[in-house]
Formats: sequence, C-alpha cells, structure tokens
Amino acid sequence: MAIDEVVLNIDADGQLALGVVLALIMFGVALDLRLADFRAVLKKPMAPLVGMLGQVLVLPATSWALTMLLQPAPSVALGMIIVAACPGGNLSNLITHLARGNTALSVCVTGLSSVAAVITTPLNILFWASLNPGTAKLLRDVQIEPVSFLLSTFMLLAVPMALGMLLAHYLPRAAERLRRFFQPASFLFLVAFIAAAAIANGKYFVGFLSDIMPLVILHNALALGLGYGISRLFRLDAPDTRAITIEVGMQNSGLGLALILNQFDALGGAALIAAGWGIWHIVSGWTLATIWRWRDRKAAAS
Repeated sequence: MAIDEVVLNIDADGQLALGVVLALIMFGVALDLRLADFRAVLKKPMAPLVGMLGQVLVLPATSWALTMLLQPAPSVALGMIIVAACPGGNLSNLITHLARGNTALSVCVTGLSSVAAVITTPLNILFWASLNPGTAKLLRDVQIEPVSFLLSTFMLLAVPMALGMLLAHYLPRAAERLRRFFQPASFLFLVAFIAAAAIANGKYFVGFLSDIMPLVILHNALALGLGYGISRLFRLDAPDTRAITIEVGMQNSGLGLALILNQFDALGGAALIAAGWGIWHIVSGWTLATIWRWRDRKAAAS
C-alpha cells in the first residue's frame, strides 16, 4: 500500500474528541501568555520581528520549496507544509534556557506566533499547499473548502486562545492551577491517540518509518539553519541568535498533528511527518543546546 492510501479510521465521536483536544492545546498555550511577554517587542523590536519573519514567512516558503525539490508523496508533502505553518512550541523556551539563549525572547516569539497562528496557520497551509500540484490535488480529494477551512480553524484556535489569555490576565492564580491540568491532559490524550493509531496501523507505520524519518531530519535541520541564518543576517547577538534558531526549528507539531487528524481526514503520511517531527525536534534541540553549552565552557576555560 502506498503511503498516500494510509488513512487513520476516526469516527464522528473521535473527530469531536480531537476537536476538544485541539481546543485544549490552544487554551493551555494561552494560559502561559502574559502581556509582559509582548512588551519586549516594544522595547527591543528587531529580534522578535526577526523571529516572526522566520516562523511565519521564511519557514513555510522554504518548506514548500523543499517539497517541490524532493517531490515526496503528496500526503507527506502536506504534512511538511502543515508542520511548517504551525507556531513555535512551549518546549522551545526550555531548550533555549538550556542553550543559554535569550529565554525572554523565546517566550515572546512563542507567544506572538501562537496568537498569530489563528490566522497565519490556516492561511499558510492553504496558500503553500495550493502551489504544490500534488498537495493541491490532495486538498481537493479530501474536500477542503478554503473559506470553511479558514473559518472553522479560526474558531478552533481563536476562541480557546482568547479565553485562555483572558483568564491568565484577570485570574492568574486560577490560570496557573488550570495550566497544570490542561497542558499535560491534552498532551497525554494526543499521545494516547497516536499510540492507539500506531498499534492499529502498525504494519503501515513501521514499513514507512525509513522513508519518513530522513525527511523529518532534513526538514528540521533546514528549519534550524534558517533560524540561525536569518538571525546572523540581521546581526543579532549570540543569545538572541540561539533563541531564534530554536524557535524556528521547534514547531508545535502537536497542534499540527491535531489539525491533520481533525481537518485533513487523518492522512497517514501527514500524520507520520507531524509525529516524527514531534520526537525528532526534541533530540535536535537538546543536541544543539548541549553543543552550545560545551562551546561556552570551552571558551570560558581558554
């Protein structure tokens, strides 16, 4: 069976549950956001704007170019575009801290990209997927109607994001208590769903693993390289460069996977890309942070 023919079987109740999980993911992200995180943009706008440029424009465009160059199966190409269209994940803040980067900048860019994602993520998916003949056909095959997709995705992302930010602003103590529940709960549900899907479709996933992971590794390396390159282009200092490199290289692939399962008929190739990215970007981010810390110790000792 070709990878484009692998589809996870999700009934109406499963689709509803995934919609709830997607809302929980965005609500949990919003509980971490504070207005103070965004004030950094006004104090030192260059670095956050560079980060947003890399996240929202450069990475999606370059990912589309990569799909055109390598010509992977359409469902795989769509997964690459969806992951690239997602905002940065909260894990990037931790990795930036470990890398001795500018953690405040990382938090700021994660917050900005997460808020902007209610518009930029669906727009980037539709725009770049429509420019690849294979993924454009796939959008038609799964009957993605642009206006309906934009509106439904906006509602799925914007409403829980707004509720989470309002709660975090007006009831910070309640938000902190809820954050401890919502973030791990949504993540665990998603992990459980992936595990169940992997078991049910294990013979397909194992067979395609060797095809998927090299693409994930290449795509993630490209994202990290773009983050580093654009930071150096704008002459950011070392801590800011590390933060932006990690922000552009560590996407919220959990959000991407939830979108694939909920909005794109649970296409196996796209889901494998998002799941593979979710595992690999932790490895690559931690490795990069370790290298940078080793270089710092070496420089301090010399």
